[in-house]
Amino acid sequence: MRRAVRAVILADHDRVLLCRFSFPHPAVPAGATVVWAAPGGGIEPGELPLAALRRELLEETGLVLDADPPHVWHQEVAAPGLADSYDGLVNDYFLVRTVGFDPRGALSDDALAGEYISGWRWWRQEDIAKYAGPDLFSPRDIATPLLALIAGELPDPPLMLGL
Repeated sequence: MRRAVRAVILADHDRVLLCRFSFPHPAVPAGATVVWAAPGGGIEPGELPLAALRRELLEETGLVLDADPPHVWHQEVAAPGLADSYDGLVNDYFLVRTVGFDPRGALSDDALAGEYISGWRWWRQEDIAKYAGPDLFSPRDIATPLLALIAGELPDPPLMLGL
């Protein structure tokens, strides 16, 4: 299983920052072209999850974490061959509250494209919930657990998410 960390970044007016992954990123299933997901990425060998989260956020968004964010969601997707010879993905999500910002991390546009990141967008929960376009979200029902976080409900233990 490929282990990864992701940040649910909530800012002004309870908007969430999502990155646009384009095919052939492992989060984008066959037949789809785009998946909107929380920023983050793989945990390197020997790296602790929060260290990986700090590194990924700095690389992708430029956001620097001053404190350890709470672990709010856990997702396991078993699918052999989904991600570079792994049998699936394990994502641990952490809640980060901040003021709005324009995401611009240490990675160049070419490096981001190499990770299949093709854009950023601040989404309102209502817009995700009523979205009827061709793009997908990861997790597919992100609007529901996101609403609970916006309401200040921090799950303990972390909420188990589906695909």
